[in-house]
Amino acid sequence: MSNAIYAALARQSGLMTEMQVVANNLANSSTTGYKSDRAIFAEFIAGARNNLADLSMGTLAGHEFDLEQGGLRFTNGTFDLAIQGEGYFLIETPQGERLTRAGHFQLNAQAELITDTGFRVLNAGGGTIQIPEEATNVSIAGDGTISFDGQIIDQVGVVQPEGQLSRAGDAMFAAEEGFQPVEEPRVVQGALEQSNVSPVLEIARMIEVQRAYEAGQALIEREDDRIAKFISTLRQL
Repeated sequence: MSNAIYAALARQSGLMTEMQVVANNLANSSTTGYKSDRAIFAEFIAGARNNLADLSMGTLAGHEFDLEQGGLRFTNGTFDLAIQGEGYFLIETPQGERLTRAGHFQLNAQAELITDTGFRVLNAGGGTIQIPEEATNVSIAGDGTISFDGQIIDQVGVVQPEGQLSRAGDAMFAAEEGFQPVEEPRVVQGALEQSNVSPVLEIARMIEVQRAYEAGQALIEREDDRIAKFISTLRQL
């Protein structure tokens, strides 16, 4: 196989990955708290055989998230919460503590505050949040303090990662390097942060990736045809 085909195949593989990322963004354009994703590619040098020149190739190096805040949609839900500015809600999952901007919370059978997928929401100290059964008019202040009838119940934990984030679900992130509490969080009760995906931009990117893939496929077919003709000519000599 020629170096041109090797390089083109590496490019095609990268474009397929980018197409999957774009498709996932589009699928989550209405997912609460979702942050759009971009595939990041890097160049590496592949050693060639038979003393030929080394070949420059490309590979997926990681992902970059657009952490810009999405717009707020007001729902008036008691346990619908959004964060303005920095910070993430802290939740407990079987895989460990995770961060999210998706604040569509509710109560489980034990009156614990949970996400819409059943994970417990944690307080500022890392413990679970339980709402008394008699609390019928719950108020959540800008700093995350939960109260009813003037009595403080708990405080929703809002944290900021110390390092890079990795995706751990459509609207969840893992902070491998840990996190710290946000000193002055701004929590909005009765609102949800919308996805920051721009469907128009994602569709435009999808068209661009598709055209690039088709061009790469055409190059591979032409190169394959050239090699076949070359071999045929050698056989006729």
